[in-house]
Amino acid sequence: MSDVVVGVDLGGTKTAAALVRADGAVGPVRSVPTPATAGPEAVLDAVAGLVRDVVAHGGTLTAPDGTTTELSGPVAVSGLGVGTAGVVDTTTGTILSATDAIRGWTGTDVRGGLRARLGDVVGEGTVTVENDVDAHAGGEVWLGAAAGADSVLMVAVGTGVGASVVLGGRPLRGAHHVAGELGHQPSPDATGLRCGCGRPGHLEALGSGPALHRHYLRLGGDAAVADTREVCARAAAGDEVAERAVRESAVAVGRSVAGAVTVLDPAVVVVGGGMSQAGPLWWGPMDAALRAELIEPLADIPVRPSALGPVAAVLGAARTALDARD
Repeated sequence: MSDVVVGVDLGGTKTAAALVRADGAVGPVRSVPTPATAGPEAVLDAVAGLVRDVVAHGGTLTAPDGTTTELSGPVAVSGLGVGTAGVVDTTTGTILSATDAIRGWTGTDVRGGLRARLGDVVGEGTVTVENDVDAHAGGEVWLGAAAGADSVLMVAVGTGVGASVVLGGRPLRGAHHVAGELGHQPSPDATGLRCGCGRPGHLEALGSGPALHRHYLRLGGDAAVADTREVCARAAAGDEVAERAVRESAVAVGRSVAGAVTVLDPAVVVVGGGMSQAGPLWWGPMDAALRAELIEPLADIPVRPSALGPVAAVLGAARTALDARD
């Protein structure tokens, strides 16, 4: 049996994939735009095409210790692991619930759809599907910022706010497959603000990247500012309204993470996603708000930025597929 699988990170904007070997060696990451408004069949077609491209081209796999191996395509693989936005029934590979980031995604049989499209590639190999933040956490626990930790809270703050709880190296899925949905935790800081799920007062309504941009405009910011990246740039340049928007969004995240830490008492917290890369104007208030809420035994808990960046979810999804073979 081949010790190589394909890991896929399926997002609302972009889908990335790479070959991953059982020792953590990873090949070149290839990506395509996700046709998120074209419907589930188009999305599955795009994923299948990307997987075929990755397998056909092979390439140089780089191991964690820096050693490299050249694989000539087409590469024989023994499985496919997918991390995707949405609430995933990991036993069936079906999307139970999702926002409109991918139109019509709820109810999609991702596992069945990809197996039908890639039967000649994966054969009888495993096809696993999980939430993208669970996949991200899996990568960080395997080879990243939480390597070796027995209990981890992974928080991803970007287009949405998600989290994953990893115990003994495995994500906690929950009885209804929603363990870690931190973005839908009630947040006093977001009172009166409508979340993407339609309910008011959830963390994601203030803590996510797009919500920060909306908050900036709500505070009277320049309507010509097009997105969150520009809000953060203005904050870094000293724009007081932008600074306030970044700070208040970050504080909301920090307080909610503190609540999760108090319930779970993990060994380490890892924070990833686009907002974690926004610099000290975001990280500082987030971390300070988190620690201000913690009781003394939790005061020194490590809170680390994601170490693997965009490849984390690819690695984590691949690791799930590798584990499922055994």
